[in-house]
Amino acid sequence: MSHSLGVRQVQKQKTRQALLDAALGLLEEQSLSSLGLREVTRVVGVAPTAFYRHFKDMGELGVALVEEALGSLHVMVRAILAEQDGAEERIDRTVAVVQQHVRHHPLHIRFVARERHGGVRDVRLAIAGEMDRFAEEVAAALKSQPVSDGWCDDDVRMLAELYVDRLVTTAAALLDAEADDGEGADGAAGSEGAAERVVRVARRQLRLISIGRRHWREEGGGE
Repeated sequence: MSHSLGVRQVQKQKTRQALLDAALGLLEEQSLSSLGLREVTRVVGVAPTAFYRHFKDMGELGVALVEEALGSLHVMVRAILAEQDGAEERIDRTVAVVQQHVRHHPLHIRFVARERHGGVRDVRLAIAGEMDRFAEEVAAALKSQPVSDGWCDDDVRMLAELYVDRLVTTAAALLDAEADDGEGADGAAGSEGAAERVVRVARRQLRLISIGRRHWREEGGGE
């Protein structure tokens, strides 16, 4: 009995993941608010009623996609911020991690970029919640660094939100840039590609924030 229950649970999980994957593929060209569950179940090859064994509606499926898209990025960036190397090395590795994530999960990044201000409220709230949790984790890592000595919690949180916003904006920009480069820009050999420009600008922006961080208390920040 327990074996058959385990087999059914595995099959249920496979069907759930298939629904998520199918929806993600369909969302490459449309928004979640325009996607119907019948379209999704048709791709998977299950009856529309089977959808409700896994999600109560398309909004709940969208929330699950948000968790897939952003969950792993939290862990990677937090690990880099916890390292004791210099600021520039951490910035370079963080941007590289974001670029790698975009290359490996372009559909997830496109989904988040489109739905962050989209028409499905539950999904917007889920993205905002993940961003908020991301900022909390980054703030905790920043607070532990010596350069944050004497900073109040509100200022550390503000700094974390700046970093998170830049990383998410960079991910969205990289998505378009990678597509442009993939289409084959007809620039001269050795010229800077679109993705390289995004990476260069992102590093400079994060370094500017880092420089400002070092001088914040000297300029009366937080008073």
